[in-house]
Amino acid sequence: MLRPERMSRVSVTGSKRVMDDVIETVHDLGLLHVTEYDGSWDFFEPGDPVEGAESASEKLVTVRSLKSILDVDEDDAGPTRLVTDEALDEELEEIRQEVNELDDERDELQDELRAVEDEIDSIDPFVTLGIDLDLLKGYESLSVVVGEGDHDEVRDTLAHSDVDVYQLFEEDGVVAIFARTDEDTLQDALVGAPFTELSVPEGEDDPESYREELRHRHQQLESKLSTVEDELEDLRLDVAGFLLAAEEKLAIDVEKREAPLTFATTENAFVAEGWIPSSRYTEFVETLTDAVGEAIDIDELERADYDEDGHVEHTEEVESGGSGGAGGAATSEEVSASAGEETESQEVAADGGLVTMGAGTPPVIQDNPGVVKPFEALVEIINRPQYDELDPTFIFFLTFPAFFGFMIGDLGYGLLYMGLGYWLTQSFDSDVLRSLGGVGLLAGGFTAVFGILYGEIFGLHQLGEILWDGHPPIHKGLQPHYVYYAYAWLLVSVIAGVAHLVLGRVFDFVNNLSHGFREAFMESGSWIILTIGMWLWVFTRTATGPKPNFMWEVFATEGATNPVTGHTIEHVALPLGFTGFPVVELFRIPIGGFDLVVGVALAMLFVGLGLVIAAEGGIGLIESITQAFGHVVSYTRLAAVLLAKAGMALVVNLLVFGATLHEGEFHFIWFMEEAANPEHIVFGGLFNFDGAMLVVGLLMGILILVLGHLLVLVLGITSAGLQAVRLEYVEFFGKFYEGGGKAYNPFGYERKYTTED
Repeated sequence: MLRPERMSRVSVTGSKRVMDDVIETVHDLGLLHVTEYDGSWDFFEPGDPVEGAESASEKLVTVRSLKSILDVDEDDAGPTRLVTDEALDEELEEIRQEVNELDDERDELQDELRAVEDEIDSIDPFVTLGIDLDLLKGYESLSVVVGEGDHDEVRDTLAHSDVDVYQLFEEDGVVAIFARTDEDTLQDALVGAPFTELSVPEGEDDPESYREELRHRHQQLESKLSTVEDELEDLRLDVAGFLLAAEEKLAIDVEKREAPLTFATTENAFVAEGWIPSSRYTEFVETLTDAVGEAIDIDELERADYDEDGHVEHTEEVESGGSGGAGGAATSEEVSASAGEETESQEVAADGGLVTMGAGTPPVIQDNPGVVKPFEALVEIINRPQYDELDPTFIFFLTFPAFFGFMIGDLGYGLLYMGLGYWLTQSFDSDVLRSLGGVGLLAGGFTAVFGILYGEIFGLHQLGEILWDGHPPIHKGLQPHYVYYAYAWLLVSVIAGVAHLVLGRVFDFVNNLSHGFREAFMESGSWIILTIGMWLWVFTRTATGPKPNFMWEVFATEGATNPVTGHTIEHVALPLGFTGFPVVELFRIPIGGFDLVVGVALAMLFVGLGLVIAAEGGIGLIESITQAFGHVVSYTRLAAVLLAKAGMALVVNLLVFGATLHEGEFHFIWFMEEAANPEHIVFGGLFNFDGAMLVVGLLMGILILVLGHLLVLVLGITSAGLQAVRLEYVEFFGKFYEGGGKAYNPFGYERKYTTED
């Protein structure tokens, strides 16, 4: 779970006469993550595509273009089908012609529609003006200009121009100017006027009649366009399944035909290389051998395994065994010999040695159980883990739902979160949404479990009375009577933070072992010692002045004595008998007028701090405060969100049901007569209005009850969910995680729309 699945680098060497069979078999297996040849070997060149690759690529482009034009998606697939080469040649061409004709016709109609719409917009000012269009053009001795502007200012401008004879007609801001001059002179005269010239339409009739003709033309075009679009839709329904299947078949053909581009080839031989899961090496060999026979040589070149320190071994050569054996590193001699090369080619690398196409790291297949799988999507939001670093998904799976459930802790909300998660897993094909649904199911489950322990359902404590006879094992600490639980959850949050961050440092230590134990100890072990030492000291009974008294009480036993104040402890949250760690004295350091007692915890703190500064320099002193202390304190947000969400639910129920406060406990009022001591009533509640207002109170109460708890439910995701994720990504991942692993992408294709039978 913490390591990815082990991968093996394999090499397939053979004669070109069997290359097509090898490609076909490897593609059907869907196991080989192909390594692309980098051209580094003498006498070997990248291969050429198989004949027909260009034609298949062109057809694939055509199919995808047709899919785009018809707006075909996977919901239009229908049953799987067999697509033959003849169908691709004939049926595809028929569909292409029909679709292109209809698409061209649609484009022409749309262009014409836009032109008519523009004409309708341009004719409107002329309708306002009311002058026939043929009167606004065609004169030999007159120039006519029509536009929008201010009549008086235009007249004043012309009066001070070189235009002597002119006449203006104006209607609602549309001005027509008739002048006995040439057009250029009239245009120059109008430059200084607030006037925007309009082009005169081509029509001859009065503008309103012309506009009606345009509108009629617009209706005709819309009708024709609708007919064409209906024909395209009918065609889409008829050919969508074929296009999806054709695309899949062509994509597979192109993938197979272009596969040699990643191979190393000579005139007669080829070498293909890549990574497969080590556990499936035997299956890989047997399947290829059965399909191709002895014309190929299959070798397991290396296994990306781990040493005793967890460091990935990229160059662990495997004993030579040839095809079907344990595997072995093929030399260039063997490559040539197995392919029947000439002597000159056989001398490519006579000195032997491991022949690989590159030194790339293996792809990553995260090795997590099914219930943990949904959390891989949350980890990959940051990045996929590298092959040689620990995968934090399992820890994420353990801690995130626990953090979330602890903060919300309500049976009602938990069941709703589970329902939402189940809906996401069942209603969507998206892997991301289904993964989020799985996370929601588990987070909702923890929320429900904590809700049972708190004895709450939608913020009501009646669940505790039913399940626990009024005494649930734990409380949230919101009510004054149980405030010591709130203090306890602050300490629990800190303890969870220390454990979480130390675990992150342990992960970092394991990852850094690849650099040697000493460097791992300095880089990671120092922080482990510092963090544990610091917080052990915080929980020791020394320097108690600035430390709050509840530290020594909430985990003690009732009736015990507070070791700092000496008073009797009356209330405890969890009776663990803890009243602080005693000081295990090692030595004393005289400082001024007192002796500094150095115990085990303080010694660990100083040693850890010294190691951090030695490893990181002066910046380590600042980081020791921000990380070893500040990042742990950041986990108190768990308790803060717990109280905030409980408070919101309490307010909603208080407004609706009303409550009394008696001896530090809120008691909701189900009926007003149940409030035995009216002077203790905090709020009467909408459900307890009197007389004619009762119906109004009930309606308002139901509305607030539903909307209020819905708001708490949503904010539970946006606050508790985001805060829990933040603790994972920032505090936990930040201690060890880099990511950047390469996804396992095997050569092959998962068929959805086609069948080979």
